[in-house]
Amino acid sequence: MPDSAPPPSDKDARLRQAGLLNPHPERVRDPRFDQSEFFDPRDILQVRYEMVRRVHFDKLTLAKAAERFGVSLPTCFRAVKAFARDGLRGLIPERRGPRGPHKITPAMLDFVDDYRAAHGRTSSATLVALIEQRFGVRLHPRGLEKALARREKKRSERP
Repeated sequence: MPDSAPPPSDKDARLRQAGLLNPHPERVRDPRFDQSEFFDPRDILQVRYEMVRRVHFDKLTLAKAAERFGVSLPTCFRAVKAFARDGLRGLIPERRGPRGPHKITPAMLDFVDDYRAAHGRTSSATLVALIEQRFGVRLHPRGLEKALARREKKRSERP
């Protein structure tokens, strides 16, 4: 039975590891990506740079550039703005999702410290239930454990 897709190349693996593999290379319709081996629609950084270059130097409209490079108009606008602000670094995709423990506050960690001081070692499952009762915030036990470990590490690093 023949494979429906070619096996991933080494370049695919390198791009994926670097976080630069374009999830939708088939959407890139700019002629340069069809006519040259140099231009690779799988390389999101190269696609974004060429999109910004075409807007800036070739005076392509944002809408036309977004269409040719397979992105939404807001994505194209953000790329042009990010390049103007940060250069090539601004075109590197950022990690999606929260960048840290956004729900766990210092007051919650102090509460855990006080509770453990009064009641001894307590499971994180019990602590998240107590935090939900007290603060009205639902946490995952593992998230609380990580936040406590980070806090402990910071304390141990102080002189």
